[in-house]
Amino acid sequence: QVQLVESGGGLAQAGGSLRLSCAASGRTDSSYGMGWFRQAPGKEREFVASIGWTTYFADSVKGRFTISRDNIKNTVYLQMNSLKPEDTAVYYCAAGPRGLVSIRDVFYWGQGTQVTVSP
Repeated sequence: QVQLVESGGGLAQAGGSLRLSCAASGRTDSSYGMGWFRQAPGKEREFVASIGWTTYFADSVKGRFTISRDNIKNTVYLQMNSLKPEDTAVYYCAAGPRGLVSIRDVFYWGQGTQVTVSP
């Protein structure tokens, strides 16, 4: 079993930045892909970014978000720049196969952290 704990969410103004962290513990495996999904009120959970063999990004965040990973600390980071109000959502950390881009492929979920972007 793998436990994922997110941190770093909060309130930001449009154009601002936030960095999310996700610490993994338990039966961690460096071969896992790690990523982030988000769910806005009334909407389905959607893919944001992941890192495995390479990095993957949703079109809506390309050029604004970056993802990185520290395998020694078992932590993955999501740096979010040029935030927009439409980025407001609960952000969930996820572990799955390398090349993780689909909810169906997720092995483990974090509990989620709220990100709110004001106009």
